[in-house]
Amino acid sequence: MSTTQEALLPTGAQYEIAHGDQHAVVTEVGATLRAYEAGGGPVIDGFDVEELSSAGRGQVLAPWPNRLEDGRYSYGGIDGAAALDEPEHGNAIHGLLRWRSWTLADRADDAVTMRCLLHPQPGYPWLLDVGVRYALGPDGLTVEADATNRSTTPAPFGIGFHPYVTVGTERIDEAHLTVPAGEHLAADDRGLPTGKHAVIGSELDFLKPRPLGPTRLDTAFTTLVRDEDNRAVALLERPDERRAVRVWVDPAFRYLMVYTGDTLEPSERRRAGIAIEPMTCPPNAFRTGVDLIELEPGGSWRGRWGISVAEGS
Repeated sequence: MSTTQEALLPTGAQYEIAHGDQHAVVTEVGATLRAYEAGGGPVIDGFDVEELSSAGRGQVLAPWPNRLEDGRYSYGGIDGAAALDEPEHGNAIHGLLRWRSWTLADRADDAVTMRCLLHPQPGYPWLLDVGVRYALGPDGLTVEADATNRSTTPAPFGIGFHPYVTVGTERIDEAHLTVPAGEHLAADDRGLPTGKHAVIGSELDFLKPRPLGPTRLDTAFTTLVRDEDNRAVALLERPDERRAVRVWVDPAFRYLMVYTGDTLEPSERRRAGIAIEPMTCPPNAFRTGVDLIELEPGGSWRGRWGISVAEGS
């Protein structure tokens, strides 16, 4: 496909990377992970090259992930007012970078790095430089993100990612889910957190793998349990074919948002994949300040997460 033709696509230029039997596509618009396949099948429930990303599919969520109440906040005496792109609930959602064109910074056969400079605006009155590197290797897909405050005053920051993972079942009800979290955030009818609760003994206890069944989730999990590599690992498994997808996060990511897609349109996309979303902070962090990253002038942040295919139990 020529550069001219790519410019006319809904998500702009398409950057393909590969390693062995793995193949992924990252787009110019939003630095979005449009597709990822490994081991002979899809790892994420992505979208077609002629489509627009829907429901956050594969997008980068910055400078805040998830919902922001009324789109308004104040930080360091500076007020922000973002557009309400979840108007039915009166929220701004998923930040300001997912529909912007990103610049290709570096590219190899198995990796691509995208960058975006977010200039001051009503929704975020600071100058922020954000980069995302997608790399394929023996351990699957590794995503490394960084952000630097180019302003002369401190800036608030949070970031998330929105992959919908799949193990090839028609509906995720048939899959088994593990979420390594000791607590979850209850939410009101606007999707805003109202309190933190232990998961043990509740319907939200996925500390050990169990069938997802009809459970509906649009839930932020926290107090993550980490392994010997200091990673928290969520797992979606298909026992009948011994196929599993791992989503891991390093300590920079303190939350996993899990969404079963029960309200997606068109309806045939509902529960076809499950969003397991690494997030540095909870929903509404710009209002509450909970786990909000504070970037001093010239200060930087960096974090890593990834997806891999494993043999299921």
